[in-house]
Amino acid sequence: MSKIISWNVNGIRAVEKKDFLPWLYSENPDVLCIQETKAKPEQLSEELLAPQSYKAYWSSAVRAGYSGTAIYTKKEPDEIRLMGVSEFDDEGRTLAAFFGKTVIISAYFPNSQDAGARLPYKLDYCAAMFEMCNKLVSDGYNIVLCGDYNIAHKPIDLANPKSNEKNPGYLPEERAWMDMFTANGYADTFRHFCSEAGRYTWWSYRFKAREKNIGWRIDYQCVNEAFLPKVKSAEILDTVLGSDHCPVIMELEQSL
Repeated sequence: MSKIISWNVNGIRAVEKKDFLPWLYSENPDVLCIQETKAKPEQLSEELLAPQSYKAYWSSAVRAGYSGTAIYTKKEPDEIRLMGVSEFDDEGRTLAAFFGKTVIISAYFPNSQDAGARLPYKLDYCAAMFEMCNKLVSDGYNIVLCGDYNIAHKPIDLANPKSNEKNPGYLPEERAWMDMFTANGYADTFRHFCSEAGRYTWWSYRFKAREKNIGWRIDYQCVNEAFLPKVKSAEILDTVLGSDHCPVIMELEQSL
């Protein structure tokens, strides 16, 4: 059995002050994928760099205090890789850990921004990620693509779909990519187990959105469909505070 958690922490140094490490030790995942670290390793405390019983790997953005991904893992991976595309690796958006024939990816998809200002960059990243996943699967690997996709896929995945149709994260082009991705060999593990509305992973800090559960489900753990039978459960840990996102969790029937 393996427990894999993914969380956009909205600043690893900020969340450290909000009981992040006690939460990590209590939850005790085999792998924790983190997005939006907003830090370089040299800026971090010793305990964040090397939590008890974990090895830590980092992909930081060139720009200070921006983006960034990390992976904490109990078992040392066979290999750690970036995406290998400089325009995305320069923003620290992707980190992949290889465990035998299983690859766990921590991914921070770009925000398309107001009026779709960064939509072309976002869609280029989506295309590159699809290509990366396809290559890994064709090479015989199973993949778990964890992260903040910055996309609410369907109307059920956000509280106010109609009023958000022209807003970043719910643009037609973004939803179309998710349609394509999930129609071409990849499964949204949470939706495999849960068809319930009102389950979200991100809430605005404004208007008491979290208190009112006016949220979006934009954090996912997707797997290649051949690997789906090995997924025992997938859930949203929406009572965990410390960020504007909450963690998502899945359990695999096999050890890494």
